[in-house]
Amino acid sequence: MAHLIVIGGGITGVTSAYALARQGHRVTLIEKHRYAGMETSHANGGQLSASNAETWTHPSTLLKGIKWMLKADAPLLVNPKPSWHKLSWFAEFAAAIPKYRDNTIATTKLAIAAREHLFGWAQAEGIDFDLKQQGILHIYRDKAGFDHAGEVSKLLAEGGLPRRAVTPEEMRAIEPTLAGSYYGGYFTESDSTGDIHKYTHGMGLACVRRGVRVLNGQAVCSVRSTGQTAHVTLANGEEVSGDAVVVCAGVHSRALASQLGDRLNVYPVKGYSITVMLNDEQSQDSAPQVSLLDDETKLVTSRLGADRFRVAGTAEFNGFNRDIRADRIRPLVDWVNRCFPGVSTRRVEPWAGLRPMMPDMLPRVGPGKAPNVFYNTGHGHLGWTLSAITAHQLVGHVAQWDGARSARGVVRPALA
Repeated sequence: MAHLIVIGGGITGVTSAYALARQGHRVTLIEKHRYAGMETSHANGGQLSASNAETWTHPSTLLKGIKWMLKADAPLLVNPKPSWHKLSWFAEFAAAIPKYRDNTIATTKLAIAAREHLFGWAQAEGIDFDLKQQGILHIYRDKAGFDHAGEVSKLLAEGGLPRRAVTPEEMRAIEPTLAGSYYGGYFTESDSTGDIHKYTHGMGLACVRRGVRVLNGQAVCSVRSTGQTAHVTLANGEEVSGDAVVVCAGVHSRALASQLGDRLNVYPVKGYSITVMLNDEQSQDSAPQVSLLDDETKLVTSRLGADRFRVAGTAEFNGFNRDIRADRIRPLVDWVNRCFPGVSTRRVEPWAGLRPMMPDMLPRVGPGKAPNVFYNTGHGHLGWTLSAITAHQLVGHVAQWDGARSARGVVRPALA
């Protein structure tokens, strides 16, 4: 078995390290923060949502981006300041539009396949992450949105996911706390929600129990590969060497891939969330138990235990900017006040994270140019939903490489 160095302690990094360790590999996991899951895997929308597998590479996305460009509170906001990275990403995004249908179906299949591994690992390791398996309800205020959802449902069905149209009356029966007037909805019973940070933290602890060497608080300065060995230099000057390296560094993957001779056009797409603290009985009773996705505002919700309510969404193309802007948080609070008027928003924790997005909306999983370089990154808005299946796929790619090098007789004792 090989010694693999995994860079990144977010959801894809810890699941990759865990899956590799389960196969008997020696694994070193490097994370720049003191704990796992402190960036994009910290406070996302909480959905494990195969029903949200529709890729963004639809012609309407470009039209909405242009329409909303100068609107500060728009669900999709693009900073008009040009950069080569942004321009190249949008050019490839546009080129992927003809693959919208195929990629949506492929993503649906991945999301469904991920469930077995994600839930199985949590059960095997005793991870409590506020799992709520009560489905996800997509809500629509007009016929146009509802009709588009009907077309999306056909693609989801081709990918193996059943979901059903529901009337406004049925919506109220599914989630009685939801206020407002709606044209209709779509309900996916098989989807679920939970706390991604709790899951990531739990998987990090499971990695340690499985023998993974975890280097927390260690930033990566550089990475290189000879084709037979991989060398990672840390900011403190220490060099970690192994047989192979796996890049799971989210939005930082592009820079690391460049050092390894690969082009990985990941763009940091900022998303926001608020965690509403349900400190009184009325708020707890007035907050929804069923997860929602509001397609018009591009907001998702999850109920995290008895006393927390997460609302997340929006997409901001603004480079590596991590500022938490009041004009982007305000619409999330207003949405809660409008849809769940009985919930107190006196105590709200805002957050922003950078989603690592590929132009075609599909994660990059597999080898790089060098035979001992692997990637598991670029999951975009479905990082948690897809993480377990891409970690499983990664194990397959590593096994193929490890078997080939064993056949060539080049296996050496794992390096320190």
